[in-house]
Amino acid sequence: MKTRTFHKGSALVICVIFVAVFAALAVGLATISGANLQIADHQQEVNRAFANAESGLDVLKYWLNRVRIPSSTPTSQYLSATVSAIQNDLQDTGVSNLVVTNDGAIPPVTLSGAVGQTFSGQISADAGHPGLLQLRISGTSGNAARTIQVQFSIEPYRFPIFNYGIATKGALRFPQNPTLTGAASNWEADIYIESAGDITALQVGGNTNFDGDIDIANPLAAVDFQGDVQIAGDTGQAAIDNHVEVGADPVDFPLPETTRFASYATGGAIDPNSTSVSGVTLVNAVIGADMDPTFTGNVTIQGILYVEQPNVVTFTKNVQLQGLIVADGDAHNPGTNAINFQGNFSSGPYPPDSQFDPLRSEQGSSIVAPGFGVSFTGNFASVNGVMAASSMYFSANASALVKGTMISYSADPTWVQGNIALNFDRADAVEIPAGFDLLRVLTYDRTSYAMVF
Repeated sequence: MKTRTFHKGSALVICVIFVAVFAALAVGLATISGANLQIADHQQEVNRAFANAESGLDVLKYWLNRVRIPSSTPTSQYLSATVSAIQNDLQDTGVSNLVVTNDGAIPPVTLSGAVGQTFSGQISADAGHPGLLQLRISGTSGNAARTIQVQFSIEPYRFPIFNYGIATKGALRFPQNPTLTGAASNWEADIYIESAGDITALQVGGNTNFDGDIDIANPLAAVDFQGDVQIAGDTGQAAIDNHVEVGADPVDFPLPETTRFASYATGGAIDPNSTSVSGVTLVNAVIGADMDPTFTGNVTIQGILYVEQPNVVTFTKNVQLQGLIVADGDAHNPGTNAINFQGNFSSGPYPPDSQFDPLRSEQGSSIVAPGFGVSFTGNFASVNGVMAASSMYFSANASALVKGTMISYSADPTWVQGNIALNFDRADAVEIPAGFDLLRVLTYDRTSYAMVF
């Protein structure tokens, strides 16, 4: 019979070995866990840095989108003009935690009380592309940083007033039965009325047939429809409730730049000794100040007709406009300045002759006369672009195609007598009508977005 031999202490050795192994595993696991925590913390800081850069980009996009600089600004001054515009805007709005220095630098802006939660940046010109500005925004969080770079293109500004078929500072009066339609879409016949000094912003004495919506800026104003009402397919009170907004957001009434058009009037001035002109064709002509001419026969206007102030110009018979009428003057103090069309009126594009080639860049407007009252007491068949005047008056029954916005700067009511039918065809209208290239704005280019590091 065999007897087993036991070695004293062997169990202890085995236990010690296991303890050592488990201790080593614990240390390893602790080391791995610590490293993972460090990696996670670092990734969290990186994500926060990126989020801070994105926040900075959103902030700067807001302020850059508000920039308006004159269109006459040389491209070499786009950066300084932009910086100056932002600085003035920040000062006017009382913002002090965001600063833009004269060289376009944006010192760190603290986003929260946490240490290192900031963004900073730099606005700079693109040397190879004068119509572009670069924006670089860096976000930080602790020791982490991330930088985003984008571009803004500098483009002409399209004023919101050109979203309307009719826009008047004063009230709008239709004593009879008006029909305002959109050629392709209802919005082409939208109406804007400021009517700051008149509680009755819109009055229609007869039946109303409008395609477009009506925006009235004066929150205290009202409308007065005395006949049947149809607006955008709705009738009665539903038409008013659904398509008339009182207290709408106000829009600017930009004053066009007129004097520069005088350089196109190379065809000479109307004979200063003549006050009666019949059956003529005016080619790139000038009507000098104090002429007060009356055209007693059919008149064809080709190219540009430039009217100096003061003046009262009267056309007693038919006028065919093949181009643009521009009248100098002060919209806020028009005096007796007037252009009166007593016969039929129609307007169209410039003639094809090469002598009108210099004018072909001036598109989208038909009558630009902010310092003149314009009246139509005869029928008119077409308006080939924006018509902007100190005041407008219509008294005949007319059916016309209007390819632009009709703008009245007068605080007095605009009267549209007669059973007028205006069909607004603005779907393909020129974005910046002739005379209204007044401002430049910054447009964010989404495709330029890039993370630098």
